[in-house]
Amino acid sequence: MAPTNEAAQAKIEELQQQIEHLQQQAQGSTTSSFDVYSTSLTSRYCSKELTFLFSQRSRHSTWRKLWLGLAEAELELGVTSITPEALKQMREALTVTDKDFEAAKVEEKIRRHDVMAHVHAFGLVAPAAAGIIHLGATSCFVTDNAELILMRDALDILINKMAKVISNLQAFSLQWKSEPTLAYTHLQSAQPITVGRRSAQWVQDLVMDLEALEAVRKGLRFRGAQGTTGTQASFLEIFEGDHEKCLALNEKLCQRFGFPSCYDISTQTYTRKVDTIVANAVAGIGASASKIAGDLRHLASWKEIDEPSEKSQIGSSAMAYKKNPMRCERVSSLSRVLMSKTVTFNQTHATHACRRIDIPEMFLLAEAILIGLDNVSAGLVVYPGSIRAHYMSELPFMLTEAIIMKLVAKGASRQEAHEHIRVLSQEAAKVVKVEGKPNDLIERIRNSEYFKPIWGELDEMMKPELYIGRSVQIVDKYCGATGPVEKALAPYQEYISGSATAELNV
Repeated sequence: MAPTNEAAQAKIEELQQQIEHLQQQAQGSTTSSFDVYSTSLTSRYCSKELTFLFSQRSRHSTWRKLWLGLAEAELELGVTSITPEALKQMREALTVTDKDFEAAKVEEKIRRHDVMAHVHAFGLVAPAAAGIIHLGATSCFVTDNAELILMRDALDILINKMAKVISNLQAFSLQWKSEPTLAYTHLQSAQPITVGRRSAQWVQDLVMDLEALEAVRKGLRFRGAQGTTGTQASFLEIFEGDHEKCLALNEKLCQRFGFPSCYDISTQTYTRKVDTIVANAVAGIGASASKIAGDLRHLASWKEIDEPSEKSQIGSSAMAYKKNPMRCERVSSLSRVLMSKTVTFNQTHATHACRRIDIPEMFLLAEAILIGLDNVSAGLVVYPGSIRAHYMSELPFMLTEAIIMKLVAKGASRQEAHEHIRVLSQEAAKVVKVEGKPNDLIERIRNSEYFKPIWGELDEMMKPELYIGRSVQIVDKYCGATGPVEKALAPYQEYISGSATAELNV
C-alpha cells in the first residue's frame, strides 16, 4: 500500500535535513576536480556521447525507465494497485537529479543496498508510486536489464565509428593501390606489394571486426522480468497463477525497450556468457588496431608513411626534429589494455562485481582506439620518393630468381647460374651491411661476363611495378565499387558522410 501524503511528506523532510547536512559538510571542503583521480578515458580520449551513456545519471535514469516500464506492463495485465497517477508521477521524474542522488546517498547509508536506496529515492519524487515501484522484481531487473541496454547502445556507437575508419582506409587503399612498396615476412624484406594492397589487409581485419560487432548486437536479448532466481515465481503470484500473463509481461517489456526477445534461461542474472561474447567481439578491435598501429609505426620509422601532424605539433620536448607518432602509440597502448579485458570477463562468468568497472572501460577503450584510428587514417601522409628509394635498395636481391630463370631459358645450367648469383649476392650484401654502402649487385652482374646474355634486360627488370603481382586488381575487387567493403558499409553511409574526422585531445 502506498504511504499517506503525511507520511511521505515527513519522510521527505527528514531526508532533506540529512541532505542539507551533507551539503554543509561539502561546502567546507576545498577539493576541486583536479584533486581527485580522473581516468583519461573520460577526461581526454572518449566522446561525450559514450561517457554520458555510462555515467551515473544515465545508468540510474535507465533504472527509473525500467521501473516505469514494469509498472505500465503490470497495469496493462490487470494489476489494479498501480494507478494512473502513480505512472504520471514516475514519468515526470525519470531523470535522476543531483538532489535525487543526494537522497539515494542518504538512503544507501541506512539500507546498505544501492538498488533499494534508489527505489526509495524514486518514491520520494513519485509518492503515489512509492508502494508499487519494483513490484515483483529483484535487483537484477534494473541492474542487468540496464546493462544490456547500455551495451546495446554502446555497440551502436562503436559500429558507426568502426564504419568510418573502414571508409577512410578503403579510400586510402584505392588511392595508393598502384604504388609499389616492399612487403615483409617476419619483418624481413619479401616479395613486393603496393601501399594500397597493404592497407587493404587492414581494411579486411576491420570489416571482420565490424561483422563480429554486428552479430553480437543482433544477438543481444533482454533479461526481462524473471524474478529472484529466474522462475518468475513472484510474477506468477502477482498474476494469480496465470502463466500467459507472465509470458506477456516479458513480451511487453521487450517491445518497450527495443529487444527482440528475452534470453530463454536466466537465473538471478542473465548468463555472464553474454558478457564474454560481447567482450571477445569488442576486444577484437584492439587486436586489429594493434596490428595497424604497429605497421604504421614501422613505416614511420622507415620514413615511408607518417600519421598526420599539426603544424605546431611537438614530438619531443628534447629532440626538436622528431615527429612523434603519438596517435599510433596511443592506439597501440590502449589496444593492449582492451585485449586484456577478455581474461576478466571469462573469469567473471561465475561472479560479477568487477563488471561495474570492466563493461564501461571496455567500451570506452574501444571507442578511444577507434577515435585514434579515425584521426590517423583520415590524414595519412605517404612519401613515394622514400618508398621507392627503400624499394630499389632491396630490389636487386629480389631479382635473383628471375635472373636465374632468364639464364636457364637461354641455355645456362640452373645450378651454375644459382652459384654465380649467390656469390655476387653475398658480396653485395657485405658491402651494404659491413661497409654501409648502397647495394651494388646489379653493377656486379653487369661486370660479370657470365651474365652477359641478360645484360640488355636488366634495366627493364628494375621497374618496380613488374613485381607487384595482382595487387591492383585485388584492391579494386575488395575495396572498389560493388565490392565486399562497399556492401559492408552500405548501412552506415549516412553516418559516414555526416561525420567529420575525429579530433584528439592529447
